[in-house]
Amino acid sequence: MSFSTDPVVRVKDATIFQDSNTVLSEVNFELEKGEFAFLIGRTGGGKSSLLKTLYADLPLRLGQIDVAGYNIGNIKKSQVPLLRRKLGIIFQDFQLFPDRTVAENLTFVMKATGWRDNSKMKARQAEVLMQVGLGSVGSKMPHQLSGGEQQRVVIARAMINEPVILIADEPTGNLDPEVSQGIFRLFLDINKKGTAILMATHDHTLVRDNTARILKCEKGKLLDSKVEQFDLKTTVY
Repeated sequence: MSFSTDPVVRVKDATIFQDSNTVLSEVNFELEKGEFAFLIGRTGGGKSSLLKTLYADLPLRLGQIDVAGYNIGNIKKSQVPLLRRKLGIIFQDFQLFPDRTVAENLTFVMKATGWRDNSKMKARQAEVLMQVGLGSVGSKMPHQLSGGEQQRVVIARAMINEPVILIADEPTGNLDPEVSQGIFRLFLDINKKGTAILMATHDHTLVRDNTARILKCEKGKLLDSKVEQFDLKTTVY
């Protein structure tokens, strides 16, 4: 089957667990190539657990999930790094190595995902840093950058392997509103170039000011704006 026509994410009758607790049940949705969707809901409602299940950080016990051509329910431990080469994962707390330069942070990920040629690594690093508007920070340490700049480095790191989808868990949660808008515009630019994005957020403004699809965790279920309408004015994130 061709990845160009198959959904990037397909979830069918899945139950999402956190430890032994069911947080979401009867989860069904597909995310097409190049699609953008927000994931919203109360804290503890299952957003992060769903995302972690998609990139095989939490086990899938019930139902079927396919991500970037991998069956998450049957995935072997040795296949998880291969899956994650096709994904870009972005966290709220950056998770950069504080004792390494920006370039060294990117190099670590590249070597971990199979890059070996130093000249090609340097060229790709320059490319992704330019893409996020940070062409001259390779030699800087993370603490020398602002929060917004650190998040741009994280996005550059996620784009290293030209992923088919970016999975972003509260990527603007630690940033002030103006910086958040800039980071969100960067996500939109990446999305326009064909990368699917699934972005969990508590940012009411981003969700209400944009017309993207919305997936909402509510009372143990996942609601989908593609399937049913819901009133954002009464939604608690």
